[in-house]
Amino acid sequence: MSTVTRLLTNKHVVIAMLVAPVLAVIAYFAVDASVSEPPKAAQPGQSYPLAVRSNCRYTSGFCQLENGDMKLKLESQGVEDSRLTLRLVSELPLEGAQISLAETSPQAMQVTDSHGTVWQVSLPAPTSDEAQIRLAVSMEGSRYFAETPVTFIEHKTFYTEHQKMQDAS
Repeated sequence: MSTVTRLLTNKHVVIAMLVAPVLAVIAYFAVDASVSEPPKAAQPGQSYPLAVRSNCRYTSGFCQLENGDMKLKLESQGVEDSRLTLRLVSELPLEGAQISLAETSPQAMQVTDSHGTVWQVSLPAPTSDEAQIRLAVSMEGSRYFAETPVTFIEHKTFYTEHQKMQDAS
C-alpha cells in the first residue's frame, strides 16, 4: 500500500480532516464575538466620523460614506459653467447638511424632497485634483462629518475613454 492510501484509511486522520474545518469556522466566529466592539447608539450632541468608501478615490461619479446605520451617497451631477453640482442621498432623514471644498467656506445644502433624504448644492468647480470635499450632516441631534478627495466627481471608465477615441476618428 502506498503512503497516501495508508494515510487516508487511518480513521484518526479522516476524522481530523472532517473536524478541522468545522473547528476553524467556530473559532472564527468566537474570536469575532469576543474581540469586536458592540455597536453603540449615536448620542445627541456628539460628533461621529463617516467612513469614506473606496469608490470616493476613483472616477466613479459617486462617493459612499457610512457610520453604522448612517449611510450617505454623494453623487456628482457634473461640472457645468465652472460650477460643480452635488446631490446627497441618505437612507435616513437628515436635519441639515453643509458642504465645502477645502478652500471655500461651508455652504448649506438644500433639501429637494419632503422626507429630508435628498439634498443638493452647487459649488465652485475644484481648481486642482488634490482638493478635498468636507461634508457635515446632522440627524437626531448628532453630527456626522467626512472629508474626501474630489476624484469621484468625474465619471470616467475605460469604455467612455475608448468611445471618445472612436467618435473622434
